[in-house]
Amino acid sequence: MLDSLSLWLHETPLGEMLLTMLISMLPVVELRGGLPAGVAIGLPIPVAFAASLVGNMIPVPFIILFVRPLFRWVRVHIPKLGGFISRLEARAEAKSADVLRYQTWGLLIFVAIPLPGTGAWTGALIAAVLNMRLKRAVPVIFLGVVIAGCIITLLTHGVSLLF
Repeated sequence: MLDSLSLWLHETPLGEMLLTMLISMLPVVELRGGLPAGVAIGLPIPVAFAASLVGNMIPVPFIILFVRPLFRWVRVHIPKLGGFISRLEARAEAKSADVLRYQTWGLLIFVAIPLPGTGAWTGALIAAVLNMRLKRAVPVIFLGVVIAGCIITLLTHGVSLLF
């Protein structure tokens, strides 16, 4: 069973797209890892870009809507994780200072810069900490992920795109 799933993920275009999406959904890795991985397993750059973009965006609305209630629940029901939750919130609040100053533009730039600690996951966490509305935060994060994807594409495949 596991062998057939592995074979399907690695040897069919749909499986390769799904694998690329799943890689891009991971925190820290996100599109920055999913896009090069998708191309490395054989997807054309535009298909890998689209799959990475979709995969990276899937968790965003859930993070914005549910992270604060989840943090409250964890503090009440699993007090030992309270310190971890506090560190996550402190990290998001520290990064949100720059975003707060420039609001929408700050969030866009923060998500668009493909560096460790930036991206859709942290951007969504910052949007949640700042109580940004979903309809305002998601398009900004989406545009930031698109810009990050263009930067990653140029950095990893730019030479081959020019020829």
